[in-house]
Amino acid sequence: MLALQRSNIEDFPGNPMDRTDASLIALRRILRATELYGRELAQAAGLTAVQFRVLQVVAETRYCTPTDISNRMGVSLATVTSLVDKLVKQGMVHRERAKIDRRQMNIVMTEKGEAALNTAPDALQQRYVRRFEAMKDWEQAQLVSSLERIAAMLDAEDLDASPVLDMGDFRKSQ
Repeated sequence: MLALQRSNIEDFPGNPMDRTDASLIALRRILRATELYGRELAQAAGLTAVQFRVLQVVAETRYCTPTDISNRMGVSLATVTSLVDKLVKQGMVHRERAKIDRRQMNIVMTEKGEAALNTAPDALQQRYVRRFEAMKDWEQAQLVSSLERIAAMLDAEDLDASPVLDMGDFRKSQ
């Protein structure tokens, strides 16, 4: 389980530089929690958080198109293709032609993919979603606004990003 130190803004009274430090510490904790979860997931299921999310999307209906995955995750089709290629190589999903429209390719869950979903640790983003959705409406709006502002401050507002917390593939290349 993730163990992170806690601090409050009260630990940094008065000085604007102290608030800057507090904000940087909070950002680093978020990045560190994401990194630790990624390692835990890689060790338990052999997947990155983004690959795990693809499996979750496919598992919802047992099969879906790359476009469905792209739309659900908010990433490009090229990103989905790369993720699916890796999952196919690991035997988690396979591609098959749609029965109605033979031009369409479906991504289908395998038994190995189902097993990986069932043995993986609780997804970090799912913990976040549960706690976020428990917040009052005004708190959610304030948090979203603050996060969007942070993304803009880091010139990251136009980056291709899914609603999945991920720091990349922590496993060695296969």
